[in-house]
Amino acid sequence: MKILGHITFLLLLGGIWGQNNRNAKAGSKSGKKAGGTQRGDVGQSPPVADVPTGNSRSTAGTDESEQEGVAGARAAGQQTNDMRLHFLKNTHVTCNDGTAAGFYLREFRGSRRWLLFLEGGWCCYSKQSCDARYQNIPRLMSSTGWPQTKKGSGILSSQAGENPHWHNANIVFIPYCSSDVWSGTGPISTTPSRTRQGREKVRERNTNATEYNFMGSLIIREVIKDLIPRGIKLARVVMLSGTSAGGTGVLLNIERVASQMEQLGSEAQVRGLVDSGWFLESKQQRSPNCPETVSCSPEDAIKIGLRLWNGVVPNQCRQLYKRGEEWQCFFGHRLYSTLTSPLFVVQWLFDEEQLKGENIYIGGQFMSEEQWQYIQNLGLELKNSLRDVTAVFAPSCLSHTIITRSNWISFQVKGTSLPRALHCWDRNLEARRNNRTPAKGCPFHLVDTCQWPQCNPTCPALVDRATQQELTLLQMLAAMGLDLQKLGLDPQGDADSLASMVSNGG
Repeated sequence: MKILGHITFLLLLGGIWGQNNRNAKAGSKSGKKAGGTQRGDVGQSPPVADVPTGNSRSTAGTDESEQEGVAGARAAGQQTNDMRLHFLKNTHVTCNDGTAAGFYLREFRGSRRWLLFLEGGWCCYSKQSCDARYQNIPRLMSSTGWPQTKKGSGILSSQAGENPHWHNANIVFIPYCSSDVWSGTGPISTTPSRTRQGREKVRERNTNATEYNFMGSLIIREVIKDLIPRGIKLARVVMLSGTSAGGTGVLLNIERVASQMEQLGSEAQVRGLVDSGWFLESKQQRSPNCPETVSCSPEDAIKIGLRLWNGVVPNQCRQLYKRGEEWQCFFGHRLYSTLTSPLFVVQWLFDEEQLKGENIYIGGQFMSEEQWQYIQNLGLELKNSLRDVTAVFAPSCLSHTIITRSNWISFQVKGTSLPRALHCWDRNLEARRNNRTPAKGCPFHLVDTCQWPQCNPTCPALVDRATQQELTLLQMLAAMGLDLQKLGLDPQGDADSLASMVSNGG
């Protein structure tokens, strides 16, 4: 018996060691730059969900999410609020530095609805910009230090009060570690041997392609493959969503995801949710010395990046442009008409990241009259670009991203919140899919009609960067050096007109 006991103990110990070794390999796989500079949690988390203070308004009608809510109610006590980390099974598809790519998953047993979320964080497009990015924000290029679990907020929340229509879906958060706006299909980097010396070593160090991997589009493909055993083939709805660069990633990948699901034999309807990824081309005059980090416009960054990343764009859009002009497909207003999958666009009319592309920083130290004029024109141009978009939510506010905010339910356009608008869109798609007449009085094309930034009363507050105090728009403009009276914006005399604009806003 003692001998049998020793054998059993050794078998158990060997099994534990083998599992730990496999986990260590998945978590510590790295390329040339992995390790050393990493610290703590370098995976970009969505905002931590706040505890909701009240119940959301109920909506009439029954749809897929409501039916699944009833079906899953018995298992609700067994559900976890956390999303759990899974590294990709295909270890050849990696983050920029060669560390393992992966995803966070929270399953809702019995649900046939899947929400895949692409994290944002702009991009890098040259050796200089990528080196700087790796040094300053390594969490966007490496999985080193990713936590085992994450909590979601907004549309990623598991709380019905905060997320009334998607809390009972399977939620997949895909961290952004490819720096390519989710477009890259680049090959594995060939890291030079440590024994290389002299000119060959210098030449390798100065070659972009041997420094980093760019595999954003491949990461999405592999995540879906790894979700097959979890039941994604049986999905009724798969919604590919994302914020900022992740939102642009939705535009670039939604047709590929739909094609992949179809090839798997799935009957799922693939939909897209683009949050703050609908950008306009820059009007800022830049130095011709690009690709230096500080001199590139967003368009130039994408032009150069596409070659570095081996980036892909949707086929139908690519056919509209000659070779070398594919970068135009990164802009939603050029790409939208070529897409066949349903798409919902969420876009602040005065997006702060769009303004930064013009060197305008709200709450910064100075603003010129020309910059103020650009801001006013931006709202009109964005409205025009969204005119033909079927499903849209566009508040007249100065901000960036919405759907992962814990208070996302508080923002409204024409009296309708974003979760309600998404629900109306969902019901409309389900009705058409089942050859039913869509319900009336449930809007999902919502664009503010007021003209000024912050004229919607539900806008997020403006905050002075120096004092961290909340300011009104006119107070902010005055603090940034604008002569309000010269611009016809006298805060004393314009009180009535401002009140009128607000009343016509959200």
